[in-house]
Amino acid sequence: MSPLVVDASVLVKLFIAEEGSRDAAAAVKRADALAAPDLLWAEVGNTLWKYVRRGDLSAHHAEQIAADMLQTPIEIAASGDLIESALTIAVETDRSVYDCLYLALAVRRQCRLLTADARLVSSLAATRFARHVRHVAKSR
Repeated sequence: MSPLVVDASVLVKLFIAEEGSRDAAAAVKRADALAAPDLLWAEVGNTLWKYVRRGDLSAHHAEQIAADMLQTPIEIAASGDLIESALTIAVETDRSVYDCLYLALAVRRQCRLLTADARLVSSLAATRFARHVRHVAKSR
């Protein structure tokens, strides 16, 4: 398999057992390399905070998961280097710039963005970006 851009939804599934975790782990295992924009860490942190807020994780466990995530071999790209492309894609697709930072990186790397965001995948299905995005459930 080729390199993959992964978003926060995928990284979380690698560390917290939930629907799609096995698919995410299998896809990541097959990838030659992983990449993500630096926004990844803020999104992952926010997701872990939500787990703590709901009572699904203790603060200590969330902090431990965050520390473990930082050890994942992911090449981090500066969002500033992607913002122009991300904004262009966002305007064209009517998706958030946050999502489009990941997509812009996948386009730049000529690879796919792996995500658990079914709405994102669906919204891009009829666009020129469809080939750059893949849902974890369809990554087998």
